[in-house]
Amino acid sequence: MTRQFKSALLFIALSMVEVRPAQSQARDATTPKLVLFITVDAMRPDYLSRFESQLTGGLGRLYRGGAVFTNAFQDHAITETAPGHAATMSGRFPVHNGISANSAGVNDTTVTLVDAPGPGASPFRFRGTTLTDWLIAKDPRTRVLSVSRKDRAAILPIGRSKQPVFWYASNGKFTTSTYYTATLPDWVKAFNARQLPARSAGQGWQLLLPDSAYTEPDTVAVESAGAGFLFPHLGSASPDTAALLLPNFPWMDELTLDFALAGVNALSLGRGPQTDVLAISLSTTDAVGHRYGPDSREMHDQILRLDRSLGQFLDSLFRLRNEKDVVVALTADHGMTPFPEVHAHDPNTGAIRVNVQPVLQRLSQSLARSGVGSTGPEYGGNGFSFESGVLEVDRAAITKTKVNQDSLVRAVRADFLRVPGVARADRISELARADTVNDRIARRWLHMFADESEAALVVTLAPYNYWLSYASAQHGSPNDSDAHVPIIFYGKNIKPGRYGEFARVVDMAPTLAAIVHVTPQEKLDGHVLQNAIR
Repeated sequence: MTRQFKSALLFIALSMVEVRPAQSQARDATTPKLVLFITVDAMRPDYLSRFESQLTGGLGRLYRGGAVFTNAFQDHAITETAPGHAATMSGRFPVHNGISANSAGVNDTTVTLVDAPGPGASPFRFRGTTLTDWLIAKDPRTRVLSVSRKDRAAILPIGRSKQPVFWYASNGKFTTSTYYTATLPDWVKAFNARQLPARSAGQGWQLLLPDSAYTEPDTVAVESAGAGFLFPHLGSASPDTAALLLPNFPWMDELTLDFALAGVNALSLGRGPQTDVLAISLSTTDAVGHRYGPDSREMHDQILRLDRSLGQFLDSLFRLRNEKDVVVALTADHGMTPFPEVHAHDPNTGAIRVNVQPVLQRLSQSLARSGVGSTGPEYGGNGFSFESGVLEVDRAAITKTKVNQDSLVRAVRADFLRVPGVARADRISELARADTVNDRIARRWLHMFADESEAALVVTLAPYNYWLSYASAQHGSPNDSDAHVPIIFYGKNIKPGRYGEFARVVDMAPTLAAIVHVTPQEKLDGHVLQNAIR
């Protein structure tokens, strides 16, 4: 047995240790009455340090007064919204919770939206339990609310639990699906009746602070696909169109927080004696990042506006509930890689856009010559699919031919590795023998897939490189620019400070479980970040 293989076994064994809270399960005065879990979509941790002097609201409050883990990561390979949110309160990686990509996230044709157009969504793919299930098992009086602009960001933090879950629809209303309920509760109907999104008609996005407060240039043509990259950014004069486009503007976060606060009042969250859960995912940072990039003036202004909005929300919440009864956790579902053409804060000189289409075309032609006919849509109709760096092959169709699958995968791997900008192409079976303590790329892919039934080959670009087919700013890779995220805990149970220890988002649920004195119902991949607990 090699030392690398022993290391891999040790890492996997340690990651699956059953987590037990450090404190007694007895309910006492130190147990929070409300867990507030905030996920900021695409929030890079350097936004906090970069703009700290200008953060006077909620982000500044948490960053300066909380336990901040500076070496924190989403420690899985496909750093997309669905896998990132599924990890937040489950304490488990995609390989164990079942959510491996946005395309295999919450989309569900067996359910419909309530009072809104759009595709149905549910957590039917999610496996296992979350913090909310552990709390409800301990005390059935536990109340839960999860809200977001995105369906997957509202659904996945609480898993399969049929608690109040709402997200924003294209008609300007907060909705849910028939997985949860057939009709919207009265408080949601009342909030929607206010038609707040329509009031943004004709509203333009101006800079929050004077122009001199921003060091970023406002003339970067790669932003916004080369059109509309200059301030101010004008909204639509049509109320319906304004509601549809609201997710592209900072006031989407304001609306989400207003909705969450309405839910706190309607559901009496945090009044005790049990511990309740409020999960909020704020999505505008992701929308702004994709369109303008992480180094843009727009991103700078978005973070400042988010800081102010979150500050107002926390002030309002703490007027309703005693701050000492609330524990706050904040993280992100993923980071964001800067445009290859923009060199500001990251060492991305030399970054390129990588074209693997010729490899895929040669594979398609090879399979066609070998007699692999038209296959299902999940394989693109030609015997394979390639998405998020994952190559899947139609093993059943290939088995009917004389093609040797191992030889096929080896040949395709060699072809990928000849493409400039591709760092590695791996088989899961080979990664299982890697030194997963030191090889973070191997470790992150193993946290996605247990075997090669779903991933014949996984392809990783060199850091800061982009897939050629995307014009917007990207995330989704196992590289640190996409995996590095903030992890912050705040409250009377928390020891403030900066913590440099290696931390993962899957460590947050077991840490919160220890704080609220509840036992996870299954083995977790995460462990308690004990240093942060007072």
